[in-house]
Amino acid sequence: MAKVKEEKTNVMRILEQQKVSYTAHTYPTDGGAMDGVSVAAYLGQDPETVFKTLVAKGASGQYYVFDIPVAESLDLKKAAKAVGEKSIVMLPQKELLPLTGYVHGGCSPVGMKKLFPTVFHETAEILDTIMVSAGKIGFQVECRPEELMELVHAITADVTVE
Repeated sequence: MAKVKEEKTNVMRILEQQKVSYTAHTYPTDGGAMDGVSVAAYLGQDPETVFKTLVAKGASGQYYVFDIPVAESLDLKKAAKAVGEKSIVMLPQKELLPLTGYVHGGCSPVGMKKLFPTVFHETAEILDTIMVSAGKIGFQVECRPEELMELVHAITADVTVE
């Protein structure tokens, strides 16, 4: 009987290389991305512990990464203030893959083509573990937030809509 090889994403390989412990989780994709709240429900996780990765561009032309709980929305004013920009706008979806190497629905703060300034929502500091995309639709990694934030040189701030 052939042994089924567990699929590893580049994010998982990077976490292993950097000695960041993680637990891999998968969910069915049915040919497309599932919204984050549905992913959290499928995996039996509190939506406050499952984070989505968003990419924005500042007025200066600099790109930024924001990781926030899946049920929340990014507050562009708070996000701009957190990174010292006058304003920021969300990156158009068609620019995501060429800039980061990730598709919409599979974007991870780990392993982008370039390390961009990264901000996690402040609640990451009080959670034992958080989940982020493993860089491919249908795959998530659960890790300790402090290890993840250290890896991507992230700061924390209140960047969500009240």
